[in-house]
Amino acid sequence: MEDASLGSRNVLEGVLALGNTVERAMPLTTPATPSALIVAHPGHQVRIHGWLESVRPRVFILTDGSGRSGRPRLGSTTEYLAELGLRTGTIYGRFTERAIYQAMLRHDVDLFIGLADELAEAIVREQIECVVGDATEGFNSTHDVCRLLINAAVEMATRSNSRRIANFDFPVIQRPDSCPEPLRPDAIWLHLDEDVFQRKLAVARKYYPGLIAELEAALDGTEEGPLRTYIELCGEGAAATKYTGLDMFRVECLRPVAGGDERHPFWPHPPFYERHAEKLVATGHYEQVIRYREHILPLAEALWNHVERGA
Repeated sequence: MEDASLGSRNVLEGVLALGNTVERAMPLTTPATPSALIVAHPGHQVRIHGWLESVRPRVFILTDGSGRSGRPRLGSTTEYLAELGLRTGTIYGRFTERAIYQAMLRHDVDLFIGLADELAEAIVREQIECVVGDATEGFNSTHDVCRLLINAAVEMATRSNSRRIANFDFPVIQRPDSCPEPLRPDAIWLHLDEDVFQRKLAVARKYYPGLIAELEAALDGTEEGPLRTYIELCGEGAAATKYTGLDMFRVECLRPVAGGDERHPFWPHPPFYERHAEKLVATGHYEQVIRYREHILPLAEALWNHVERGA
């Protein structure tokens, strides 16, 4: 299979608008590049607000962001996207978090295959040349399943019209400048100027005050919780800058995804979401743990088998 980094080199060249700068001259997505953003939850898009302002992608969101609280965040995101003048895709807050969890637990492979097919059809129909979405981080099972869907959809769309579609991810929970050394030369780096950075912080506080407060508390260590625990586990190993606190969000990094058949990222260790869910089950918040090997790995294999059958 062709390396996806080659696809990123074929994306239209140019510089991003709105005062953003890049680390060095390199191929970039531009407003002239039909692009799509695919994320698991409302709010993830703020991580790459500078890219959204510049490229104006079609936005797909898997869930309504209701989480355990049952309070959806989709309304705030709809207002946010309207403020930027961005259009939504056919999949937009279609599921509650509980519905997605239940689908994973009951091994509802057909539901996820149908979603991958729908995304692939939208990519082809909209003539999308670049797809950006959640990274696999092991923090939240829905985030990671979203990445599986993206990889399957991009590969199916690529094979259906023999046209390479660039596939990038971005850190949703880890530092925004987190990027393994081998990927850095082909990653897209945005260094936001002060105006864009302040707009990014302003929309985050306006539309997601709870999320920004949780992030600030986790970053400065004033509040313990799963986010703080995960940040401490990840450390600074893949950080590309010396920024600290909210200043690190001056950088946005889109990392090339090298292949769609991503089935063993956590072998032999269980991901964070599995260990955290065990605590929630013990305290009565959940009834059953979503496990990588029991629930996510079979889904990953089923999706990739579906891709191969359609080749």
